[in-house]
Amino acid sequence: MENIALIESFSEFKDEKSIDRVTLMAILEEVFRSALKRKYGSDENFDIIINPDKGDLEIWRNRIVVEDGEIEDENEEISLTEARKIEPDFEVGEEASEEVKLIDLGRRAILALRQNLISKIHEHDNTNIFKQYKELEGELYSAEVHHVRHNAVILLDDNGNELVMPKSEQIRSDFFRKGESIRGIIKTVELKGNKPTIILSRTAPEFLEKLFEQEIPEVFDGLITIERVARIPGEKAKVAVDSYDDRIDPVGACVGMKGSRIHGIVRELGNENIDVVNYTKNDTIFISRALSPAKVVSVKIHEAVEGEKPRVDVFLKPEEVSKAIGKGGVNIRLASQLTGYEIDVQREGVEDDVELTEFSDEIDEWIINEFKNIGLDTAKSILDMDVIDLVKRTDLEEETIIEIQKILKEEFES
Repeated sequence: MENIALIESFSEFKDEKSIDRVTLMAILEEVFRSALKRKYGSDENFDIIINPDKGDLEIWRNRIVVEDGEIEDENEEISLTEARKIEPDFEVGEEASEEVKLIDLGRRAILALRQNLISKIHEHDNTNIFKQYKELEGELYSAEVHHVRHNAVILLDDNGNELVMPKSEQIRSDFFRKGESIRGIIKTVELKGNKPTIILSRTAPEFLEKLFEQEIPEVFDGLITIERVARIPGEKAKVAVDSYDDRIDPVGACVGMKGSRIHGIVRELGNENIDVVNYTKNDTIFISRALSPAKVVSVKIHEAVEGEKPRVDVFLKPEEVSKAIGKGGVNIRLASQLTGYEIDVQREGVEDDVELTEFSDEIDEWIINEFKNIGLDTAKSILDMDVIDLVKRTDLEEETIIEIQKILKEEFES
């Protein structure tokens, strides 16, 4: 079999992997040089001539002509008698070039060449895919559901490349069917064993940000900027927006008339409730806005302690406390994420209150933490709440809450 025929049999992989002929020839040269090294110990005295237009490749072995019986290196030297079989007028000291046919390498070597070529083309293809998708990290992307597993969804894009969306990157209410097109952001792209792993996410804050860019023209045009995003995926989110044009109301533009603009985003995110607030560099005002829909009376920012999250006391009227905290403590958690502050809720006008930690001898620490998780860290904050409401918002039994309230009441009665 001639070289060109062998190469044509190899080049079928070009069509499978959409690799151009020039790149294929470069990979072929690399593969053949590796084969020459294995067979002859070195490829330095070989010339490989590639013609990508014809799809042909020639290999020439160059050796110095020496007297018969004086060969020291069989790869780099050829006897005078053998040289004159190539050209009858060769003399000692001249360089003799002889074409090497691929078939001369042997059947086993040709099979190894073919396998090595497949591996190199896959490697080249994977590197290109990795580079292509690495540049798309953080961007909105659509792909079709190919297979649904219990811990991940496998997707294929228009190019036939595989993306993975683990359970942790799915919104809790997400339900996917094979063939369905879904959107997310490309969160990470990594090479694992020379194979690119592309992770799609619908829970990342950046996904919400990109949806704003797509659905709200002023955000896309840069007239409105998204300064910060905090999310509890599928449940609630807070987005801080700003505009350098005083004529634009950034919150109104994002929400739209009767929520018309933001409705599509909410639906995409499984009815995730989205609060849009005006951003400001004034932390006091920003903290107050972040706790919306609660109305804040005053804010006291504590002096920062190195290595700790900055803390702030927020004072509200008793009837506003539950709004600030939100169901299950969601509102205050998001406000904390959005502002970067640890927020402590205080009741305006409530005197002689006692910190829950003062009851650590009588109340287990894990129970105190249950109340703290929903923003209740004083005795009166718990006594002001209905037992049924506390049962819903904590993991505590009704009997436990009644007993705790009894202990707290005794403190004030005494």
